[in-house]
Amino acid sequence: MTSTVAAVAAEQHDAESHSLGRADLIRIACVGFSVLLYWLHVPFSNYLAVAATLLGGYPIYEEALSNLREKRMTMELSMSIALFAALAISEAATALLITFFVLIAEALEKLTMSRGRNAIEHLLSLLPQDAFVRIGAQVEGKKVSLLQINDIVVIKPGARVPVDGEVLSGHSYIDQSTITGESIPAEKVEGDFVYAGTINQSGTLDVRTTHIGQDTAFGKIIHAVESAELYKAPIQKTADRLAGYLVYFAMGCALITFLVTHNMKDTISVVIVAGACGIAAGTPLAILGGVGRAARAGSIIKGGLFLELLGHIDTVVFDKTGTLTYGTPTVVDLICLDGASEFDVLTIAACAESSSEHPLGKAITQFAQQRVLEIKQPANFQYAPGKGIVCTVDGEAVVIGNRSLCQDKGYDLDSIPDSRTDASEVLIGKSQKLIGVIYVADVLRLEAAQAIADLKAMGIKSILLSGDTKAIAESVAEKLSIQEVAAGVLPEEKQDYIKKLAASGLRIAMVGDGINDAPALMEASVGVAIGSGTDVARESADVVLIGSDLSRFVETVRIARRCRRIIMTNFIGTLLVDGVGVLLAAFGYLSPLLAAFIHVSSELVFIMNSARLLPGKVAKTS
Repeated sequence: MTSTVAAVAAEQHDAESHSLGRADLIRIACVGFSVLLYWLHVPFSNYLAVAATLLGGYPIYEEALSNLREKRMTMELSMSIALFAALAISEAATALLITFFVLIAEALEKLTMSRGRNAIEHLLSLLPQDAFVRIGAQVEGKKVSLLQINDIVVIKPGARVPVDGEVLSGHSYIDQSTITGESIPAEKVEGDFVYAGTINQSGTLDVRTTHIGQDTAFGKIIHAVESAELYKAPIQKTADRLAGYLVYFAMGCALITFLVTHNMKDTISVVIVAGACGIAAGTPLAILGGVGRAARAGSIIKGGLFLELLGHIDTVVFDKTGTLTYGTPTVVDLICLDGASEFDVLTIAACAESSSEHPLGKAITQFAQQRVLEIKQPANFQYAPGKGIVCTVDGEAVVIGNRSLCQDKGYDLDSIPDSRTDASEVLIGKSQKLIGVIYVADVLRLEAAQAIADLKAMGIKSILLSGDTKAIAESVAEKLSIQEVAAGVLPEEKQDYIKKLAASGLRIAMVGDGINDAPALMEASVGVAIGSGTDVARESADVVLIGSDLSRFVETVRIARRCRRIIMTNFIGTLLVDGVGVLLAAFGYLSPLLAAFIHVSSELVFIMNSARLLPGKVAKTS
């Protein structure tokens, strides 16, 4: 992971050249001191002003010369022309003050930008370099870089978790705010999952390593931030082009001003007032902040491109099983018949299903185990495929299955309720009497309804896409207030469905979790994978939710939209300021100093606007 960061530093030339150093501070201090001497009318201060402008403005001129060699028109080049023009007409004081303003503005810009670039280093500082590994009865220290899958890592109280893994033993509470954004520590017991970079707050845990290094959720967050730095989204390229056009616009207006008025001061003011750094620097800063904030909210966005696309979506297509539901059959209701008690119905059903591998049978057995019921092995066990089970429990003949099986065995079905569309029914019969009905269904995620409602409030349409039966799919859609349903869709048909939606002009995000969702995830404008889903789905997706909380997806959409609003605000604001400023300067209403103040202040306002998206720092804990 460290080597990747080094590669980023090597490839990204701006990272060092645009970081605030001691030389910058000394340069600003010297130019500021020269301004003070000129203001005090110290002898030869006029000559000192010329020297300070030429020497203090060296970084501006160096950047301008570099851009000139590359045949690029930039703000540094236009500013250099303005400064030399001011010196040429003996406006040394004006040139000196403009240089001072610009140097201060660049220093503040560098501080803001470095805050964004420090996101990677800050994340890296949260990952421990050493770990304790259990080898037999011994616990030994080991470098995290040397850990392997299935190593048993011992996480002591107060320590950061070095790997993603499953808890084998122990009980504790983990602060997962760096990964999932949860403010309340999560309780961890045997079978739970922990993430690298989180903090163990109380007890000791033994964790079996499942992912290390860049394969951890933490590593993927770092990679997402790196990608936001390295790869430009389309809107970043637009910002770069617009910045160039604004410079040409300013230079053209300056030329017209000079030809019409022959006033050099007004011409210099026109060149100075137009600034494009607010969008040239603010756009990548906003995207970096958006990706980082989404990571803090529990979503890994695999590049600025997908953050931009997510901010434009108007339709979200949801898979059902494992996405809107937990993907695990669960007992949701139990009805007793013929005077039988709930205890009798559940005990007999669990005993009969204890030897079954059917998902419905496992759900019933698990439900009984949670209630600490005694489960006995059945005798004379016979499984009828597609129908159910016939067996003997405590010497009595038991039938458990669907209506067809009970009819075959001579049971009277008149006493049972009508079939339900939202659950699978399991009939329980004993000694030729039906004693109960157990309903098993895939339960909706607790946050699903609120997530759909929040998307609707944002003007985003939700569609349910499922391979399940129409009755079950429509039942789920009704509970979630989803208006459009596509049921009985085969895996290979999901991709075609997304294609048809896209062809109609919709901008689609597809949310899924399974192998069968992968083609559809890749076909959508933005593919979103549930973190608890399959590896194939996560690799195919553009956005991966850490865990399975759909509210994190909603928050990620909000962040993407906020990022887009900030960037467009910067675009429109820059165009307005530059347009009005150039007109005022051309008609003689702006002095070069006032033009410089407008340039600097507007630039900083737009950069600080973008900086609002940067996630706040997380306090380090030893």
